[in-house]
Amino acid sequence: MSATPQQNAIHDLVVGEEPLTIEKFAGKDDPDAADVLAMTEQLGVRMVDLKFTDVPGTWQHMTLSISGLDEDAFSDGLGFDGSSIRGFQQISESDMLLMPDPTTARVDPFYSTRTLSLICNVIDPITREAYSRDPRYVAQKAERHLAASGVADTAYFGPEAEFYVFDHVAFDQEPHSAYYEVDTAEAYWNRGAGFGVRGAPPNVGHHPRSQEGYFPVPPMDTLGDLRSLMVMTLEALGVPCEFHHHEVGGPGQGEIDLRFQPLLRMSDTLMMHKYIVKNVARASGKSATFLPKPIFEENGSGMHVHQSLWKGGNTLMFDENGYALLSELALSYVAGLLEHGRALMAFCAPAPNSYRRLVPGYEAPVNLVHSQRNRSAAVRIPMYLSSPKAKRVEFRPPDPLTNPYLGFSAMLMAGLDGIKRGLEPGTPIDTDLYELSDEELAQIVNVPSSLAEAMDALQSDHQFLLEGDVFTSDLIEEWISYKRAEAKEIDLRPHPWEFVQSYDG
Repeated sequence: MSATPQQNAIHDLVVGEEPLTIEKFAGKDDPDAADVLAMTEQLGVRMVDLKFTDVPGTWQHMTLSISGLDEDAFSDGLGFDGSSIRGFQQISESDMLLMPDPTTARVDPFYSTRTLSLICNVIDPITREAYSRDPRYVAQKAERHLAASGVADTAYFGPEAEFYVFDHVAFDQEPHSAYYEVDTAEAYWNRGAGFGVRGAPPNVGHHPRSQEGYFPVPPMDTLGDLRSLMVMTLEALGVPCEFHHHEVGGPGQGEIDLRFQPLLRMSDTLMMHKYIVKNVARASGKSATFLPKPIFEENGSGMHVHQSLWKGGNTLMFDENGYALLSELALSYVAGLLEHGRALMAFCAPAPNSYRRLVPGYEAPVNLVHSQRNRSAAVRIPMYLSSPKAKRVEFRPPDPLTNPYLGFSAMLMAGLDGIKRGLEPGTPIDTDLYELSDEELAQIVNVPSSLAEAMDALQSDHQFLLEGDVFTSDLIEEWISYKRAEAKEIDLRPHPWEFVQSYDG
């Protein structure tokens, strides 16, 4: 299929010579408001897009004419109605301020009018204090808490956010009907498309078989060029990438690996990553989704999160004599992830659909154990490289609906609690977990099986999150209340399969 005009416009922008990031424009790591204003003038920016994250983890935005942006906006803030944002203020105290972060300035490639993007923090206009429910503020506090702990000065995170790309998606729910439908030319169910239909578009074959999308070359993989454009766009906007490839899900699943970065920067980066993937797909006449389980009996989309602690430029994770070359500190970090694994799912598998993915089979990591290489364990220690700098742990249960500011911070707090308490992760399990006997499996703690169960776990185990005031009781209470309401919305609605099971009973 030939490229759309929108695809061509994005391609021409990202391969051009213009500096699209403030770091590249200013030539320094700590640009300020004056640098941003100089960038807007030189690049002919007409609009400024102010982005911030709501509590569930979706980017919100409002757009300001460049004539309204001055240096005072970076110190005084820009007002908006917080009562209309999910998880934020009540209507009686709705006024809030956005504080643009000049280090996040990027040209947004998806507007026809030259637009600069700025990620913002949220503050209270009366007290001028940071807003406790602002997810980005939680991540900033987590980094400060890490430094204050003396354990490490940097926590690196490297998420692998899988996604599906579809040619068509439709869904609705009414009192008397319910349906969803996704389709892609890649899908195995289109192998017979056009058969016996006069004048139907040609079917050129080469459809990946179910659960065999990892990872044949073209023409089986029809999305390589699209993913390449996503990567080129990410890198033009300052996001270093590594591999991209088709994933196991035959009907259009993919993955783009982002190079690890410190917690806050990676949280910003993951929000940008999802924004770029969705909009490059949209510009190509397709739809990308990070929904964990859009297709029955296909692999779900997870977000395995690689993590490591560093101090003074040196890794704290490596010990040549340790299990899987991990240091004692790293093993205690792993123990913290496992100890609080069920509560972590409240942030790391944050939707009812998350638990369609977290079931045995389909490579789902439902067992709260650790292992080297074993992909069915909740914590895997990658063994690709023996270099100390490459040593890390991988927490596999999360999915890409995770609000990264909250999810990464919660994982860090769990790991630090393991270090603080000197926890041990128990005996590693390096055999296939799906081949263990029922008696052996009964000894293993699993992740929750539903969103409601995850909220129960968080309600009974969240003290570790309150250390250093990183999370607040107010935020946790709001999160639990909001997510319980989401789960109830599903519980109240009849499901089509219930009719298959019971209509004629």
